[in-house]
Amino acid sequence: MANIIEVKNLIKRYHGFTAVDNISFEVAQGSIFAFLGPNGAGKTTTIKCLTTLLIPESGQLTINGFDVIKHPEKVRSSFGIVFQDPSLDEELTAYENMYFHAVLYKVPKAVRKQRILDLLNFVELVDRKNNLVKQFSGGMKRRLEIARGLLHHPKVLFLDEPTLGLDPQTRNHIWEYIKDLNKKEGITVFFTTHYMAEAERVAEKIAVIDHGKIISQGNLEDLETQTKTNNLEDAFLALTGKKIREEQAKPVDNLRRRSRLWGRR
Repeated sequence: MANIIEVKNLIKRYHGFTAVDNISFEVAQGSIFAFLGPNGAGKTTTIKCLTTLLIPESGQLTINGFDVIKHPEKVRSSFGIVFQDPSLDEELTAYENMYFHAVLYKVPKAVRKQRILDLLNFVELVDRKNNLVKQFSGGMKRRLEIARGLLHHPKVLFLDEPTLGLDPQTRNHIWEYIKDLNKKEGITVFFTTHYMAEAERVAEKIAVIDHGKIISQGNLEDLETQTKTNNLEDAFLALTGKKIREEQAKPVDNLRRRSRLWGRR
């Protein structure tokens, strides 16, 4: 199976601090890939480099055959993303949020309306299309963000902590949508999560990053064999330790910069 994401020797530093330290990995087309690590391990920095929000010091990154540095616009058209932080305009309706995203990504006018309605129907929000997003529950907002990320028919869907803060029933519902999407449309899913049971259940390949380095990668059985454990959570703790990690926020690391960066498309 061909690789739709390839990362070779990626390095990213912040004022002398190495957040991502010479990592390499591949993601097969049509697969579900989990990128796991403690707080501050380098997960979000890696995603930002892949999605053109940050420029790496060195390394080669390709998505859908396009070099992330040389062809950022083609890369952006190849993926959709659901950010860890909420990114919807809560003063707009669900349809309006979808519409403005469709305009941004140049979805043709002839198919724009129908594509929006089809995706809202897919995430079971078509009956709420004219409701303000501020009236939605957390799970409804996440479903809308997933639908919005699919408007331009991306090859890859990035999900950064897509079920953070949701109750177990809603988390399960979200993953059913994602698995169905992967199966029916063949979209590659690249996700991060702190819920090990989610990754254990859906991921075909897993990479674990800590202190900026990938310390293990493979399928669930590979990680369990390496760590002599019998579930992903125990394997994860064996690889990364049990010490509590604190996220170190950096101004340059703020995901809200995306609107300014992507406004230069």
